[in-house]
Amino acid sequence: MNDATDDPDALPDASPDAPWWRDRRAQPLVAVGIALVASGLAHVAVWAVDGGPWEGPVTWRKPILFGISGGLTSLSLGWAWSTRPWRRFDLPLAIAVAAALLVEVAAIDLQRWRGVASHFNRQTPFDSFLYDAMGVLIIFVTLVSLDLAVRSFRPPVRIAPDMLLALRAGLVFLVLSCGLGIWGSVHGDRQAAAGLPPETYGAAGVVKFPHGAVIHALQWLPLLAFAARRAGLATGTRTMLVATATAGTALVGGYSLAQTLAGRPRFAAPPAMLAVLVAAAACLVVPALVVAAAAVARVGRPRP
Repeated sequence: MNDATDDPDALPDASPDAPWWRDRRAQPLVAVGIALVASGLAHVAVWAVDGGPWEGPVTWRKPILFGISGGLTSLSLGWAWSTRPWRRFDLPLAIAVAAALLVEVAAIDLQRWRGVASHFNRQTPFDSFLYDAMGVLIIFVTLVSLDLAVRSFRPPVRIAPDMLLALRAGLVFLVLSCGLGIWGSVHGDRQAAAGLPPETYGAAGVVKFPHGAVIHALQWLPLLAFAARRAGLATGTRTMLVATATAGTALVGGYSLAQTLAGRPRFAAPPAMLAVLVAAAACLVVPALVVAAAAVARVGRPRP
């Protein structure tokens, strides 16, 4: 099937039994995802040799975390795209998203190797250009992710209910996370212009906390659904477990945002907010334990 079709319900040209990474839209995102994860891991070795602090505006933490995080996001977007029917310009858009993620992480890496901050850095025209370019690239990725999220709620549906819930929730959380990241950048620019710490909200709120709290739901929710299926759990049970983990992710996101907007550090919370955090942890840990127990039971079950 040609990828230039106008039919929104057109089937992809890959075989239904083919692995998702064989989808032509997923391939550029998979290639970039692998490269970025490898880059992040390589910078772990650089940090081990060069040393330096983990926190701070100029640190090897950024190439490490942005490489691994960007790579995982690229891989997950490739998978998400492969679940949807082909639409006009899907392939060019997938290539553009892969390129945007690659260039963004490359700019962060370049700034660290130059020994300067990658974010909120307007010391020179070049630094300002790179920072603004990263912002434009992330806005583009956010808009495409939003489009994918909307498409995930439209028929036809070709994946199991638990995986469909994981896909939809993961994409929604990714879009929310990117939106919070854009808000953090705008807030940080205003703070920096006023001579205040760019990554702080109020007295001690951590602007990047809510952004990072839910950004990887598009990985852990589908992985939970996949593991539950491999463990032999029924569809209804798998869907309930994914729904519970989705609720836990939402609670984590709400907790992190409330802490930030209140101007509090990540875990210096009043009892009511700590209760929310405990509930969130339970919603995330219990499904994982259920799947692990089912997997162990299946391994120990005698074969007929």
